[in-house]
Amino acid sequence: MASPRYELRGLPRHALDSGHWLLAAFAGLLLIWSVAQTAVSGVLDVHAALAFGALIAFGELLRLNLPGDREAAPIATAGAMAYALVLQIGNSPLRLGAAQVIAVTALAMIVGALPHLAVGRPARITAMSARLLAVACVAATFRPLANAGLIGSRWWSQLPVMLALFVLAWLLESVVSALIRTDALRTRFGVALGDELRVQFPIAAATGASALLIAFAAEVMGLAAVAVFAAPLLVTQVALRRYAGIRATYLQTVRALARVTEIGGYVETGHSARVSSLAVAIGRELGLAEAALLELEYAALMHDIGQLSLRDPVPGGATVLVAREEQRRIAEYGAEVIQQAKVLDTVADIVRRQSDPCRPVDRSLPPPLSSRIIRAANAYDDLVGSSADPVRSKEAVERLRLDTASEYDPRVVEALSRLVLRTAA
Repeated sequence: MASPRYELRGLPRHALDSGHWLLAAFAGLLLIWSVAQTAVSGVLDVHAALAFGALIAFGELLRLNLPGDREAAPIATAGAMAYALVLQIGNSPLRLGAAQVIAVTALAMIVGALPHLAVGRPARITAMSARLLAVACVAATFRPLANAGLIGSRWWSQLPVMLALFVLAWLLESVVSALIRTDALRTRFGVALGDELRVQFPIAAATGASALLIAFAAEVMGLAAVAVFAAPLLVTQVALRRYAGIRATYLQTVRALARVTEIGGYVETGHSARVSSLAVAIGRELGLAEAALLELEYAALMHDIGQLSLRDPVPGGATVLVAREEQRRIAEYGAEVIQQAKVLDTVADIVRRQSDPCRPVDRSLPPPLSSRIIRAANAYDDLVGSSADPVRSKEAVERLRLDTASEYDPRVVEALSRLVLRTAA
């Protein structure tokens, strides 16, 4: 299969850009400063440092990948936040400095990442740096207030401050992650931030609750609270890992199903993958949210499955060259096949409406934006195929632009044009 030329779904695998380097450099400076400060002042309560450090390292070891190629380490984050917020362990007040919290967190994260490096997995320095920055924000704000006695001695005076700081840290990490994804995926910052908040909110809620429970329970249970209240979060993480695995398997199944038309000789090899990656890139250019992009990817991969109903394949699989009624019949049959899954009704509707022109004569409503994107992406690939000739690509765009009065959405065609120019540059 030809490699998709517009594959932008994952984070780039090339060397870190300036934004990544800046974040990593800042995290490195935090590490150096905190270790130096801790070495000068001495480590307070070594047992607590070891217990929380072990929990953070364990959480980094069990870090997981979320949808959209995001990394999360909820156990490590909960342990680090609890260490930053804990006021008392047993009967002993804990007057930690922010530097010790940052140093223990950073060193434990490095220890937890070493096994991943040993087996050849990427270090994910950017994600680790963002988590460290969030913890440092909480520690630098809370520890001076706590050590000066300004928080209060009752839980009801401590809880609002802790909650506010955790929410602030979550928002800070989400903003940093959104900025990175905006640059890497060429999407809009507002869309990227909305996706981050939506995906991270359930994990942040569970992480925050566990961190607060550990911090408050340590006063009664001592360091045993570190293990006891991290256990529910471990169960949650196992469920999240299973969900991420199921979603990845689901996408692989859809991609395999899309290959049926290629194996049967109905479309050119690599056509479905090229249309899918191009459609997702157009959708991202137009500011679609991540959930809509996933549906768009599914629909684009299976947009030609209706061709299996044809007695004789369309020459080259180019449905853009067949009559309108035949296009509709192919789309309707493909939608019926997809609906059999019972969970892809929206995807089926996108596929069903892909043959409709942008300004339909016999329908009161225009097709969904995702259908209009697939229509343009499919027509473009039918005209260009696997060719990398920039002249041919520009001619195809110009041909689509001539039909924007009725057939193709002008916004979609202009987004396609920008992608073609960017790729050719």
